[in-house]
This record gives sequence, structure tokens and C-alpha cells, in this order.
Amino acid sequence: MLGAFRSALTTPDLRRKILFTLGIVVLYRLGATIPSPGVSYPNIQQCVQALEGENQSVYSLLNLFSGGALLQLSVLSLGIMPYITASIIVQLLQVVIPRFEQLKKEGQSGQAKLTQYTRYLTVALAVLQATGIVALAVRGQLFPGCQEQVIPDNSVLNMVVIVVTMTAGAVLLMWMGELITERGVGNGMSLLIFTSIAARIPSEGGKILNNSGGFVFAVICAFGLVIIASVVFVEQAQRRIPVQYAKRMIGRRMYGGTSTYLPLKVNQAGVIPVIFGSSLLYLPQLLGQLAGNQNTWWSRFIQTYIVDPSSWVHILLYMAMIIFFAYFYVSITFNPEERADEMKKFGGFIPGIRPGRPTAEYLSFVLSRITLPGALYLGIIAVLPNFFLGVTGGQGGAQNFPFGGTAVLIMVNVGLDTVKQVESQLTQRSYEGFLR
Repeated sequence: MLGAFRSALTTPDLRRKILFTLGIVVLYRLGATIPSPGVSYPNIQQCVQALEGENQSVYSLLNLFSGGALLQLSVLSLGIMPYITASIIVQLLQVVIPRFEQLKKEGQSGQAKLTQYTRYLTVALAVLQATGIVALAVRGQLFPGCQEQVIPDNSVLNMVVIVVTMTAGAVLLMWMGELITERGVGNGMSLLIFTSIAARIPSEGGKILNNSGGFVFAVICAFGLVIIASVVFVEQAQRRIPVQYAKRMIGRRMYGGTSTYLPLKVNQAGVIPVIFGSSLLYLPQLLGQLAGNQNTWWSRFIQTYIVDPSSWVHILLYMAMIIFFAYFYVSITFNPEERADEMKKFGGFIPGIRPGRPTAEYLSFVLSRITLPGALYLGIIAVLPNFFLGVTGGQGGAQNFPFGGTAVLIMVNVGLDTVKQVESQLTQRSYEGFLR
């Protein structure tokens, strides 16, 4: 593996791409530490320290994706989450709106238009999210219990400047991610999320070490390695459906007659169900904070049972939402009828299954069978931090636990994808890859 890294760095083209990617990552982390204009940096540091003892936060997931920049109200505080949300919405609309479905089938030109729509929607979501964060900060609800004024000047002009700055930061981050995808190594958006999550691991590990001692820290690190190995095993697992192509005579040449397979991943939905489930669980608390009334029985019920990560109601709801969204997202992204028509068009068939509708029914049956263990796997990995809150002292929230949940799923997926891309480029240059 070290030899493969050395080969990658000694290849001029690949070395240039790696250095370009690292440069963008450094600029991203630098921008995540620069506070927005009009924000009191000393006051916000005191509020963040006071919030460390809380194990429930509306923006814990968003703060994780921004590498802790969200609660700092920095220039890049929104992170890449507006673009991710916009991409998911546009992808879902391709099934609902016929125009979007037609653009998807038009190839590169249609994909360019969908990308442009995603950018426009990203700007709109960034404005909406930045406005909500600034409104909560001005009303003192972004940091519950903190008496410091994080935005001393409450004038409309100052708040507009902060919103515009955060929105511009989100657009800049979207552009940086696209630059990595075009000129660097790996998927730019995914790498930026990977960087944000990895940036929080040292601080979260330090909290565990200070609160629970060295023995508990060592046990959690060992358990974290087991979780990572398990995630890698499941993420690489797939059901390979054999596909046979009939021989065809075109002119004087014989084509077809080959055997291949259709890979169906066990975790076909990826990390999307976890993101959806987390967002919906924190939505009631966010609406309650925006309403401003925290003393009603409904607000107390939400705080005690829905938002509290250690509550069994929270854990069961979280699991149920992840399983539901896993089936929902797989049904949208994978169409068995389209796959069956494509195989029939090119003379392919599954041995023992007739082409056309029987093939589609067989693919749907297999997909529903393998989606259940994939959804259960996602749910178990996602709720693991909730069981370890008591062991680690309950600091930072379940979403910020460094060896479980959303963090480890995203890091492992992005790491595997990046390694495969670097390996493919090395293979093209006749070098040994990472996987032997």
C-alpha cells in the first residue's frame, strides 16, 4: 500500500491532482474558522463552551457536516449541506416531474440543466437556512442558556450582511467541491464532508479522554475499529445477479454470447436514510424554537422523548425512519422495469427468468429482500452513539460521537470511493493499486 502511495506521488499528473485537492481542503478549513462580519467572536466562543455540556441540539447534524463551523457563525458555517439537500430534492423530483425525468434521459446536456437547477436551489436553501440561524442567534435561542450577545448589532442591515456572507460562503463551497471533482481526486462534495467530520474527531476524542479516562478511551477506540471494519464489509457486500447475452450476427461478425452480472449492493441507499431520519427528528424542536414558546406540554414532550438521544422513543423512531427512507430511496433510485427493458434491448437475460416483465418482478423481489438487512444495518450503526452517551459522559451529542452513526458511514464510504478512484488511475498507468 505504501508503494502505491509512492507511485501516486511520483506520477506528475496524479500528484498535481492530489496537491490541488489538499490545497482546496486547506482553504476550506481556513474559511471555516473566519467569523462572519458583525459576529462577536469572544462571545460566541463562551456560548459554544457553555453548550458543550448539552447532549441535544437542533443543529447537531448540520454542525457535524460543517466541521463545527455552524455554531461558530463563520463565513463557511452553512457547509455543504444546502447543496446536498438541493441534490436530493432534484433527484426526487426526477421521479415526480416529467420534465426532470426527460432531462435525465437526454444525457450530458440534460444533466447540465439539472446541475444548474441544483445550483439555483442551493442558493435558495442557503438563504433560508442562513436567515433561520441568524434569527435564532439574535433571539438567543441558538445557544440555550447563554446570556452573551453573539450578534451585538441587531440592525436589519447587519443581519442582511451576515445572511449574504453565509450564502456566499455556501456558494463558494459548492464551487470548490466542483473544482475538486473536475481537477482533483474523488468526489469534491463528499471529500469536503469527509474533511468536516474528520476535523471534529480530535476534539471529540479529547472530550471522551478527559471525561471518562484512558481505559474507556482505549475501549472505545478498539470498538471503533471493529465498527469501521464492519461498515467496510457491509458497504462492499453485493448480490451479483448473473446476466447472459445472446449471440447476434451483425454483418459478418458475431456479437454477444458473454456472461456478466448485475451487482445489487446490500446498502443500496447509502447514507441518505440516516440524513433524512436525523433531519426529521430535529424538525419539531426547530419549529418550537422558531415559535418561541418553550413552556408548553408539547415542547416538554419533544425535549424529553423525541429529541433526547438517550430516549427509547427517540431510538425507535430513528430506526423506523431509517428503514422507511431506505426502502423509499431505493424504490426511487432503482427502477427494475428500466433495468429489465435495457437488458431485453441488448439481448440480455437472467438464466431461468424470461425477459421483460418476469425479469422486472424478479429484480424487484431480490431488491426488496436485500434492502431489509441494509436498512437494519444502517439503523444499528446510526443508533450506536445513543447507547454510548452514558459511557462517554453524554458530551457533544450522539451525532458527534466519533466512531458511530452518520460520521463513520460517511467517512468509510468517501474513503472507499476515493481509494478506488486513485487505484483506477494508477491501474491506467500500469502501477499496482491499493487493493491486492
